[in-house]
Amino acid sequence: MRLRSLLYVPADNERFIAKAHERGADAIILDLEDSVRPEHRDAARKSLGTSIRSAGQAGAKVFVRINTESATEDATAAAGADGLYVPKASRARIEALATDGPNLLLFALIEDPMALLDVAAIAAHPAVSGLAAGGEDFATALGAVPDPDVLRTPKLLIHYAAKAHGKLSLGLFRSIADYADLSAIEHAAKEARRHGFDGASCVHPSAVPILNAVFAPTSEELDWAHRVLATAETNKAGAFRVDGRMIDAPIIARARSILSQT
Repeated sequence: MRLRSLLYVPADNERFIAKAHERGADAIILDLEDSVRPEHRDAARKSLGTSIRSAGQAGAKVFVRINTESATEDATAAAGADGLYVPKASRARIEALATDGPNLLLFALIEDPMALLDVAAIAAHPAVSGLAAGGEDFATALGAVPDPDVLRTPKLLIHYAAKAHGKLSLGLFRSIADYADLSAIEHAAKEARRHGFDGASCVHPSAVPILNAVFAPTSEELDWAHRVLATAETNKAGAFRVDGRMIDAPIIARARSILSQT
């Protein structure tokens, strides 16, 4: 599954939902959590079926970020979605949703220190398809400021846990709440991709084309990968050179990974 860009859309905003399929995001996250006022959540939940069909009509994946206080009810209402975004994820919450909820992909949002200390076990659960950090919530739990320096270490630990268990790793080394600084988003996306992140979420559609471009292989990377694999097919030695650089098994695997992202 390729998830370069995931656009949050409030599940009670009919105007935003109607345009979600036009934004070009790989996934739409219909949010029943922080962006929806409590008094609007019942109505948003009841209309989820229609919202899911509308958001996904152009082929994007549709996920629902459930509310922590009504997780089971939200999960049941989201049965037509492709997956659930699980805030305040823990082993117990993931297990409960995997056991009692609809058969959907789960994406664990790590938002407190206890979950971070247990992140490898959360990532190992077979129902979990990807992990991300909830930067604002995590910083609040620490009594910290959600700037890139504070978020870097927890996000890397979540990233390592995801990759250790073959799951998608999503995020940037900054809070997505600061959505107006597009140059900073692009810089953060390039940094995250260098570390091996697969994509990131955003709260404004202006970031979608940036994420789509940054988390996709460049023409230069594709050309290099093709040449590495072509040389590998004809080379009998264990290692060889391309562009003056030694190529061996892990670099060949990297070339294959690049081509798999197209």
